[in-house]
Amino acid sequence: PAWMKDNNNMKQGGKLLPQFYNSWATYYTKFIKEYEKEGIPIWGLSIQNEPMATQRWESCLYTAEEERDFLKNHLGPTMVKEGLQDKKIIVWDHNRDLIYQRAQTYFDDPEASKYIWGIGFHWYEDWSGGQPMYENIKRVHEAYPDKHIFFTEGTVESFNANRYNAWVLGEEYGRNMINDFNNGMVGFTDWNILLDETGGPNHVQNFCFAPVHGDTKTGKLVFTNSYYYIGHFSKFIKPGAKRVIASASRSQLLTTAFRNEDGKTVVVVMNQGDIKTPYFLWIKGQAAELTALPHSIATLIF
Repeated sequence: PAWMKDNNNMKQGGKLLPQFYNSWATYYTKFIKEYEKEGIPIWGLSIQNEPMATQRWESCLYTAEEERDFLKNHLGPTMVKEGLQDKKIIVWDHNRDLIYQRAQTYFDDPEASKYIWGIGFHWYEDWSGGQPMYENIKRVHEAYPDKHIFFTEGTVESFNANRYNAWVLGEEYGRNMINDFNNGMVGFTDWNILLDETGGPNHVQNFCFAPVHGDTKTGKLVFTNSYYYIGHFSKFIKPGAKRVIASASRSQLLTTAFRNEDGKTVVVVMNQGDIKTPYFLWIKGQAAELTALPHSIATLIF
């Protein structure tokens, strides 16, 4: 709420005033209980969406130390006091660029770390003109293997209905999911599974693509290729699956693999190139000859 922040505004960044730390922690617990009273179970929560970004929409800034201290001195104890210690608490919830530095601050403090299920991240580090920093996910996974690394938001921005069939939509999801899973990510959530024909609704005109768009005038649903790219993971890789090592010998091919609890192996292969690419799937000395069509994704189960 605006009155809890130093800029007296729910939007445009600003910081939570220290005198309201306890009140804000209590607000979280009341929110969870009211939702569950209506039959909507809450699995977990993050402390703050994008705590390093001053946004034109609702936002609040925290340094790593401020977020850590709010958790260990206020939110964590309050969640326990209210009997909500089973809810998963996720820290950071921002881009890969600073995830390792933030992780050190949270996880190296045992009094904060004991409340943390995992660390969340987004894929927007290209805001500075750079490339996705997948290696930072690996660094966190190697340094803190007992903590879960969870993708909490990603979307393709700048909605344009003329680009519904653009390959970049699905490939953005496939490329990120494969690389992040291979580096230690344990789960993925999209920004919005369904938006309207404008890429909204959105109260600050931040119109984006979604896997599915519903035309509010005609009732028609448009399934973009990102819907099907996500399905190659969500449909075949089951909860509880364990990742197994997989590597590609062609730079245009990306791959990841999982072993489901029923013993079946799932291999996802994505061709991000413009040419048809033959390849061999090698498993323990046996091989199957296959072909990846240009700009395609396939799932192999055996």
